[in-house]
Amino acid sequence: MRKKLLALAAVGLMATATMTACDDSGDSSDASSGGGSGNSGGGGGGGKARVGVILPDTESSARWGNDDPKYLKAAFAEANVPVEIQNAEGDRARFQQIGDSMLNSGVKVLIIANLDAASGKAVIDKAKDKKIPVIDYDRLTLNGGANYYVSFDNVQVGKLQAYGLQKCLSRKGAVNPIVAEVNGSPSDNNAHLFKEGYDSILDPQYDAARYTKGPDQWVPDWDNDEAGKIFEQMLDQAPKIRGVLAANDGMAGAIIEVLRKRGLSGKVPVTGQDATVEGLQNILTGEQCMTVYKDTKDEAVNAARIATQLFKNQKPAVSGTLKDPESGAYIPFTGLPPQPITLDNINDVVTVDKFIAQADLCKGKYLALCKQHGVGTFAKEAEGVDGLSDNQ
Repeated sequence: MRKKLLALAAVGLMATATMTACDDSGDSSDASSGGGSGNSGGGGGGGKARVGVILPDTESSARWGNDDPKYLKAAFAEANVPVEIQNAEGDRARFQQIGDSMLNSGVKVLIIANLDAASGKAVIDKAKDKKIPVIDYDRLTLNGGANYYVSFDNVQVGKLQAYGLQKCLSRKGAVNPIVAEVNGSPSDNNAHLFKEGYDSILDPQYDAARYTKGPDQWVPDWDNDEAGKIFEQMLDQAPKIRGVLAANDGMAGAIIEVLRKRGLSGKVPVTGQDATVEGLQNILTGEQCMTVYKDTKDEAVNAARIATQLFKNQKPAVSGTLKDPESGAYIPFTGLPPQPITLDNINDVVTVDKFIAQADLCKGKYLALCKQHGVGTFAKEAEGVDGLSDNQ
């Protein structure tokens, strides 16, 4: 099923992308540098030696426009390695253009978070031709043959979402609830891994008639607006949906907007992941059931560590491997653990890891909720307040 979905999603690109297989490797808007020039021009590799980073978009998740560039730039600055960071803004052709420009202008190592397998592989193939190593970042490029892969245990992410939804449904006393699944992009391997994880937990519930399987649909390119439209159609088809497995916080926010219009927000548990400010604020209001925290800083630091070693012509020490389900090849893999976040442990991302700034989370109408639930510096004030330890 995964192969069919990916083939359909990538069919337009497959006609034009170079799909040759090799064996050694390794843009939007802003370029940034940590210790050196971030300009990428044409030519035959005469630019400044640096690490190139291509991120996918700024719409599917806030992390790609904010967190990852910040943490990657800081990690490379600490290593005193020049870096250029660009974002493809969801445009597959632009993704490849950025790759071409970087590969032709002095990049020694390339880090990519692909938009899909076809455009990702096209860039990796060209890097291999130039013997430039590639690190798949967060998303595995299926059949791409990157030299290294840094990500999270993405099947576990999906399981944590399902466990969280189960707990929230139980707390609401739901009896055989209809559960809708709003999946990520069919062209993103991670979306399939998330679904593999949450379906492994939810399918037995459907089979035992403890839950009723409702609408189940993929959202192209993780488009939040499209997710809202799709969910609105789901509700029209199944008005008694009482639980939603949403694949990330951005789509969860769009779904919650629909639920608000229908007078159902807070009544229908909705999952998420990425621990974004919006997702955490929706947890504070009781409209989102949970999110999953993936330590983006740790991911960036590990990717930068491997890239820095490659940049300095050193062999990175990576103990794990991951099998590419398409090619069957084993890729050196650094896998990081995800963590579920609810109202009970929201401070793990505010005061413990300081992933989210209290000032960003607790502003406007959310300030009173932060005080009520003991977020950050308000923890002592909220001691003993009823509801502090109550999740949805």
